Amino acid sequence: MSSAEFIIPDWPAPANVKAIQTTRLEGYSVAPYGSLNLGLHVHDDDSAVAKNRQLLSGYLPSEPVWLNQVHGIEAVDAAKSLCIQDADASFSKNKNVVCVTMTADCLPVLLCNKQGTAVASIHAGWRSLCDGVIEATIRAIGEEPENLMAWLGPAIGPDAFEVGGEVREAFIAKDAQAEQAFKSASDKWLGDLYVIAKQRLNKLGVIEIYGGGECTYSNPSQYFSFRRDGVTGRMATMVWFE
Repeated sequence: MSSAEFIIPDWPAPANVKAIQTTRLEGYSVAPYGSLNLGLHVHDDDSAVAKNRQLLSGYLPSEPVWLNQVHGIEAVDAAKSLCIQDADASFSKNKNVVCVTMTADCLPVLLCNKQGTAVASIHAGWRSLCDGVIEATIRAIGEEPENLMAWLGPAIGPDAFEVGGEVREAFIAKDAQAEQAFKSASDKWLGDLYVIAKQRLNKLGVIEIYGGGECTYSNPSQYFSFRRDGVTGRMATMVWFE
């Protein structure tokens, strides 16, 4: 497997901060999970997932601290995680601890501080994003938001994320400016997770935000998409510092 199958986040992180976004390219899983499915919870063959995860080992300093994502706002210290915890974000202030989130339409968000001594990976599905997983993670890290930068990974795009009015209203109830992130689509709404994440980050004081704009739904050759395919694999968004 070559690093060409990965996306390396384009952000001005300190040189010791390392990050990888996987795609669906390469790997051992067969349809509908083909090829680099990293999720054990989607009913793929366990041995295929194990081999897929092993493919990452040459690029990582340690085994990623995998989470059982539950669409909540819990953020855990990956360096102290002893088992697969129920959480939707992890952070670390320890060297060579790999924080990871898995997605297939939900928005992955990476954070690091400008000194290269703190990192985080966030699973921002719409429920978690709405309820405050970004805010909870930044509180857990304990860094001043102005000292952080963020990278937004591949997620379902604003022309594909169709929701009912109740989803739009839930976001607006939490933050009125979220209204700017929705446009009418007949009796539904199209939502922009990237815009909402940027709004939330900016409101906290995180100004340096990079990435965004990749649509998982509209690029089946490169990305898994739950909304598009139903039964499908999961990609990983990983960050650590040396």
